Amino acid sequence: MRLRLKRMRELCAVFVSLVRQDGISSTVQRALGFARRRLKSKKGRFLPPKAVLESQRALDYSTWPHVSICVPVYNTPRAYLEQMWNSVAGQTCPNWQLCVADASDAAHAYVGEFFAAKKNVRYCKVANNGISANTNAAAQLAGGEYLALLDHDDVLAPHAVYEMLKAARQTGAAFLYSDEALFETSIERPSAGHFKPDFAPDYLNCCNYICHFAMFQAGLFHAVGGLDSACDGAQDHDLFLKLSERCTPVHVPKVLYYWRVHAGSTSGGTAAKPYVTAAAKRAIAAHLARTGAEGTVQDGLFPSTYKVDYTLAHTPLVSILIPNKDHTEDLDKALRSILEKTDYPAYEVIVIENNSTQPQTFAYYETIARDAAYSRCRVVQYQGPFNFSAINNFGRKAAKGEFLLLLNNDVEVISSAWLTEMVKLCSQPGAGIVGAKLYYPDGTVQHAGVITGLGGYAGHSHKYARRASGGYMFRLATVQNFSCVTAACLLCRASVYDEVGGLDEGFTVAFNDVDFCLRVRQAGWRVLWTPYAELYHYESKSRGLDTKGPAKERFEGERRRLKQRWGEALLHDPFYNPNLTLDREDFSESDVLPKEEPA
Repeated sequence: MRLRLKRMRELCAVFVSLVRQDGISSTVQRALGFARRRLKSKKGRFLPPKAVLESQRALDYSTWPHVSICVPVYNTPRAYLEQMWNSVAGQTCPNWQLCVADASDAAHAYVGEFFAAKKNVRYCKVANNGISANTNAAAQLAGGEYLALLDHDDVLAPHAVYEMLKAARQTGAAFLYSDEALFETSIERPSAGHFKPDFAPDYLNCCNYICHFAMFQAGLFHAVGGLDSACDGAQDHDLFLKLSERCTPVHVPKVLYYWRVHAGSTSGGTAAKPYVTAAAKRAIAAHLARTGAEGTVQDGLFPSTYKVDYTLAHTPLVSILIPNKDHTEDLDKALRSILEKTDYPAYEVIVIENNSTQPQTFAYYETIARDAAYSRCRVVQYQGPFNFSAINNFGRKAAKGEFLLLLNNDVEVISSAWLTEMVKLCSQPGAGIVGAKLYYPDGTVQHAGVITGLGGYAGHSHKYARRASGGYMFRLATVQNFSCVTAACLLCRASVYDEVGGLDEGFTVAFNDVDFCLRVRQAGWRVLWTPYAELYHYESKSRGLDTKGPAKERFEGERRRLKQRWGEALLHDPFYNPNLTLDREDFSESDVLPKEEPA
């Protein structure tokens, strides 16, 4: 109920703002158009129009590569078998062959008979030695430059081969994956779409978000040894980790695969196949060993999710920078929560005083200076008008740490391991920034990563979600790769901070963290977020909100500055998906899906 009330208030505010900006007539027309799109039938919503499919069929594919689609079959129900075959035979691009390894028992002899007269099919009968061995047997039949994996009870979209081979030709990628949808009987009525980010290595360490449809060069598959029977149950996850160690996967953001939901399928959750957990942990641990990372693999917050607990070779000093003006009660709550709850041993706290006017504030600073309870804390004074970027850049000069933690004065630590978790992640090779999970006082999510493009600029992932929620595709419950995180709690290598020149002081209050993270990523560093560092954030409590007067004008100016610097790239966050809405923070499907153009 609280969430609905928040949404209603926000919608009303947006409506009033649009009326003032565009007039009542234009705003009403936009609202009616939005309603029409929301109420429109979603039948076949992920399928291209017939004209687009026909334009694909008319192309000359003589110079395109071929893909061998590997299907291990085992006692497949006839109806599922026919639906799977029809989806392959109906591909708009003919450059495919179906490689079938049949481990069915004598009672299901019709499976072999079914494929006997089919064109473009290579078939072999095998003993049932498990999903990995059976799939490897199918791969041995392959003649295509690429291999792809298809489960015997699932269905391909009619343009799957076309889109995957097209992307392979355009990018030269050795490994590609697409989005997928769940269905029960008909692909024209999917129950949900799984819209994935571009390659997110730290996310892949926590769960197999890639799943279907995956295609990779045959030589690469054989170079990594094919599928490993020791990881049966999570054999695809193991394979994807191995492949990603040798090349960067390319994401095709289209629903090209339909994953059937039925009893016994992992699409319904790992409760149907409990051995998946042990196999996945084995696969991730092997990946860590191959890449030289030190740590253990633990159960995650939800079934089929995992946590890599990295080993810290040493405990580098962290300098916590907290800008402050008055509001000593808030500051003291933040400091006490840090000092009393933090289990990480090596940190200092630098309070950056800026333009306080209340005598009790300076009395509090004197307490910090002489009270042994605050021995980790010191106060430095920044002279000048409020500028969040300039204040933190000034504080950085006083910092001694190998890592810098930008922290608001209106936060409160919840979990004792918060800083340890952040340092472990930020210490990994290539990691430059780590953000935390922040809650409103009512326990709903305030920040779980930042997605560029939301609202036209940037917004917080999963805003207002319940604290216990796993989020979209477990993205609220696993370590994530993001484009940005909020500077309300942002850990950064000090060397990276210096490398990009710190925060841009042209962003006085808003979007300085977005711009900073984008510049860090541009420099080649990863930006991560962890659900295992939890704090309350009493957002903008000490500074106020940018809703009217000069503050609003300044906010609008900073929005323009962000857009001028980053342009249309803001609308194409690689860790989001073009099929997801830019109007809300809940990862809901866009009301207007990307338009399919004729070939």
